[in-house]
Amino acid sequence: MDLFTHLHFLRTYQLMILHSLYIMGITVEAITGALKAGTKQMDIFGVTIIACATAIGGGNIRDILLGNYPISWVGHPQYIVITTCAALITILLSPCMKYFQRLFLALDALGLVTFTIIGVKTTLNLGHGAIVASIMGVITGVSGGVIRDVLCRDIPLVFQKEVYAGVSIAAAWLYICLKSHAFSELSAVVITLAFGFAFRLCAIYFGLEVPKFSYGCQVEPRT
Repeated sequence: MDLFTHLHFLRTYQLMILHSLYIMGITVEAITGALKAGTKQMDIFGVTIIACATAIGGGNIRDILLGNYPISWVGHPQYIVITTCAALITILLSPCMKYFQRLFLALDALGLVTFTIIGVKTTLNLGHGAIVASIMGVITGVSGGVIRDVLCRDIPLVFQKEVYAGVSIAAAWLYICLKSHAFSELSAVVITLAFGFAFRLCAIYFGLEVPKFSYGCQVEPRT
């Protein structure tokens, strides 16, 4: 195997890993969106919309902000099919979902880092700098959950207590730093995935929270 063939194989393998993790990620996010919609007693159409928005909303916002058209689900309609099927299966199997909460947390952590890497990678490939790439990575990683909670009329969890966006920010900058220090694409992806996944699981296990701002003073109305 010559060098060119070897590099092509590594690139193909790396893309296959990211794509597989992405499919896993949008499936898990669709399930969490469907379950959240179920707590609001939405109909099947509402559940499907919330599931799809949760799964692919972050990538859509990124693509619109970057002017990267067609946006993800338009260029790949199968993503809509996958998320819709995940929502419908969730409805059918909802009594069993409570037994897989820990698995969903682990897969969600992996999906968060995967979405972040894809967001950073897409932005860098479009010629933008590290700051823009890191922001777009975080938008890709966390915006789906924000959209889900807003549509369900809840304060987004990422704004309240969980170390979630922090994991995405750290993963984004780690990936950027590894790439800038001449790490191979595959090495940068694997290291970032391992770090981000471990960081998120530690945050869950130890109950780590972002410091909160509480403003208790109420402004008296003028008479």
